[in-house]
Amino acid sequence: MTTIAVTGATGQLGRLAIGQLKTRAPGETVVALARDPAKAADLGVQARAADYDKPETLAAALVGVDVLLLISSDAIGQRVDQHRNVIEAAKAAGVKRIAYTSILHADDTPIGLGVEHRATEALIRESGLAYTLLRNSWYLENYAGAIAGALHAGAFVGSAGEGRISAATRADYADAAAVVLTSDGHEGKTYELAGDEAFTMAELAAETSRQTGRTLPYNNLPEAAYAEVLTGIGLPAPLAAGLAQADAGAARDALFDNDRQLSRLIGRPTTPWTAFVAGVLESL
Repeated sequence: MTTIAVTGATGQLGRLAIGQLKTRAPGETVVALARDPAKAADLGVQARAADYDKPETLAAALVGVDVLLLISSDAIGQRVDQHRNVIEAAKAAGVKRIAYTSILHADDTPIGLGVEHRATEALIRESGLAYTLLRNSWYLENYAGAIAGALHAGAFVGSAGEGRISAATRADYADAAAVVLTSDGHEGKTYELAGDEAFTMAELAAETSRQTGRTLPYNNLPEAAYAEVLTGIGLPAPLAAGLAQADAGAARDALFDNDRQLSRLIGRPTTPWTAFVAGVLESL
């Protein structure tokens, strides 16, 4: 029996990954690692305290773990040190293989988030652990707020230009992680994971218009102007700047990939983005 652990297990991706592991490998031991194990009680698996910033908790949490899914921390600017703590603890605990959720085309992405992902990938390669790199494109869920905002404001705004976006749902990415964690042949592999069908922001606006019967255009803005819009709706300036910079990267096709590695891994098509739009509209 293999013991598989997932960091950040109470987060949105972590919860889905735990659920997929229970489905795909019901005979294996699945462990949820979280800062507050009590918040993982509803997951139906063993829960252990694990804090990226507290190496002593990581050492205890990884005892007996064979395979580890390291879900990237959301603490931008602190992630390299946090991930280093997890990698070193995994090595000390005798973890046999680690999978890490990185960013699409991490080697050369113009998106600023790529810096910390590249550094983490290097740490993993240098650790001597067997590894698999899961380079995820954007989550479709990232656009739920944009759809709701457009309905309120009467238009979509951004800096993505005519860039093609190959987004997929968190559930799709979680399924891919579960496949990699529970099957052989993934050691040393780097997967560029993205949705089967790409869209531009103008196409997202057109599809939302079609489904609602309203005219919702896409207004493309310079990066700085888009950052101002985001701060104007209450986002902290650093976060607004980061989101605008990522959008500008998307304009250069940083979030586009048409190799369909994700659907091949999970053995089914990825969730259609048009169906996602319908689901968002239904929920509003």
